[in-house]
Amino acid sequence: MATYLVTGANRGIGYEYCRQLKARGENVIAVCRAVSDELKELGVHIESKIDITSDASVTELRDRLQQMPIDVLINNAAIVERVTLENLDFDSIRKQFEVNAIGALRVTHTFLPHLKAGSKVVMMTSRMGSIADNTSGGSYGYRMSKVALSMAGKSLAHDLKPLGIAVAILHPGLVQTRMTNFSASGITSEESVQGLLARIDELSLDNTGTFWHSNGEVLPW
Repeated sequence: MATYLVTGANRGIGYEYCRQLKARGENVIAVCRAVSDELKELGVHIESKIDITSDASVTELRDRLQQMPIDVLINNAAIVERVTLENLDFDSIRKQFEVNAIGALRVTHTFLPHLKAGSKVVMMTSRMGSIADNTSGGSYGYRMSKVALSMAGKSLAHDLKPLGIAVAILHPGLVQTRMTNFSASGITSEESVQGLLARIDELSLDNTGTFWHSNGEVLPW
């Protein structure tokens, strides 16, 4: 049994991570701001009222967990707000950076003492953060914050490799969640997380820092 800490665990992909990990017998720490009824029903360890944009809140979470070792840290918490060139909202862009990029780095840095050789760190990014794959423009805050998150993941892969800790940078695919308005062309959360867990399971120091689609495709930067 391994211990997985999942942020943004109350719904969507985060909830599905918790559900599938619980089903396969792992120890799950579900971190969220507010608890959903569905998450409560899973019977996992829940840490609520955590704001990953706050140093104090993340430090409080670390203190609650004391010296609990973490085998896999999944930085899943994220927001998306539509920002176009015609409607540039710089406050929204800053907010998305704080949650999507800086928040994930804050959580990882705070929990480094809980990681050990063989532990893994996951950055849940997006294909929308691929510069080479950007063929439509727009979505300034989301795209920019996900590029920043991916870069943080790549730097962590280099910095943590000497400690025996591997890092995955993962795109879930287009998934039918609230964030995508339950896109009819998307895959289910269940299918996405099945692929994501396969990528995490095969993560090693040999492939650390790779930018993967949940289906196993290596994505362009």
